[in-house]
Amino acid sequence: MNKINILFATSEAAPFITTGGLGEVSGSLPKALKAKYGDDIDIRIILPLYQSIENRDDFEYIGNTIVHLAWRQQYCGVFKKLANGVTYYFIDNEYYFKRSDCYGYFDDGERFAFFSKAILSVISMIDFLPDIIHANDWQTALVPIYLKTTYSNYVDYSNIKTILTIHNIEYQGIYDIKIAEDIFDIHGSEKSIIEFNGAINLIKGALETSDIISTVSESYAKEMLDDYHAHGLASIVNRNSHKLRGILNGIDTDFYNPETDKALFENYNIDSIQKKYINKTSLQQLVNLPKNEKIPVIGIVSRLVKHKGFDLIIYAIDEILKEKVQFIILGKGDRNYELHFKALQDMYKNKLSTKIDFNQDLARKLYAGADFILMPSISEPCGIAQMIASRYGTVPIVRETGGLKDSIKDCSLGTGNGFTFYNETPHDLVLAVKRALQVYADENNFRKLIETVMSVDFSWENSAIKYFEMYNSIHNGGQNDSIKN
Repeated sequence: MNKINILFATSEAAPFITTGGLGEVSGSLPKALKAKYGDDIDIRIILPLYQSIENRDDFEYIGNTIVHLAWRQQYCGVFKKLANGVTYYFIDNEYYFKRSDCYGYFDDGERFAFFSKAILSVISMIDFLPDIIHANDWQTALVPIYLKTTYSNYVDYSNIKTILTIHNIEYQGIYDIKIAEDIFDIHGSEKSIIEFNGAINLIKGALETSDIISTVSESYAKEMLDDYHAHGLASIVNRNSHKLRGILNGIDTDFYNPETDKALFENYNIDSIQKKYINKTSLQQLVNLPKNEKIPVIGIVSRLVKHKGFDLIIYAIDEILKEKVQFIILGKGDRNYELHFKALQDMYKNKLSTKIDFNQDLARKLYAGADFILMPSISEPCGIAQMIASRYGTVPIVRETGGLKDSIKDCSLGTGNGFTFYNETPHDLVLAVKRALQVYADENNFRKLIETVMSVDFSWENSAIKYFEMYNSIHNGGQNDSIKN
């Protein structure tokens, strides 16, 4: 077997910069592939050198070049770092990336157009010719588009294949079609590639130009075929469904390990679950709730946005808090949700605690200290909170959608690894929580459920095999042979 060279293009990657699931996947999937397949794969990660990336003293400076983006000629520096057995490349441009946050700026389209152009511009400089460039989400969706347009006549690039992984199709990179030339350097008839409903749509362009489209669970791949989940792009997804594949994400089980995690108040494993309750009472004290290991604690670690099901929680919370239970919410997002749950904290001082923050240390303390993790998502392409919580013996309560449906099976009939509900109603959410609390009340049964939950393998082992099969298939020119919905 010939070694496959993969350039994994992403706007964020652990351990250097992570704002959510994309960063987690970008850091852990290449690491798992390299560990499993060794010399059969050379997978390298490329991402922007953001201001918030620290500890750069051992970064190796590779060189610099000029990236042409429409009328702009922008400096592009390249740095290199080996971490977790994987080579990382960092694209340096202070005008675009020396900012306090990764995203959320008026010129994000231009910033990531530059980044996509830079990825292709530095290939000769890094002395690594990829067989496949694996792009992720709209921030790198221009890579397959540029390969089919600007770089279509570059002989050295003619054999490069592309994969686009969609982590959430709601975010599509939509801009005014009038700036296609000035900002995105897309001209003439090539504009039709990125045009959709009278606007620029970068995900649409990448769906059309990529050799394979993947997403982060089998159920989400099927859901993307209808407009309810595809956010208007169902017709394009269906037209390209022959190259669509869903592979469930995993988690880095070395990093998320209750036996070694330094963030915990007390480390434990499946043979010392009783120590989990030290984490529970310490967490209660930390978030200003009464210390009582007998009271069930339900936790949420999430962005506070609509598709995470927070409207369901708002309508269900009063009914849930009638039970003997405590509730901890950790996250940031929509200001209206932040204010609402802060107000609820004032109403239910001894039962609910709200922390408006992105805090990984506190998140891991919550995963270890809570009894249940609640994820009533309206849409959830994959979700990793349910996997991390399971690793720490915290039982998921989820709505059956996307990766939640694929990873959590209801245990009410005696098997399964959590509690699920399907209908998007507060009533069904409340019923699922009450079923969970009934099991919690039986100490022996709940202990067995914790053991079951901790025994589920959410590592990258199985998913890495599927990704390697996908890479190998496209590398050998037989993409349709192994793509299944």
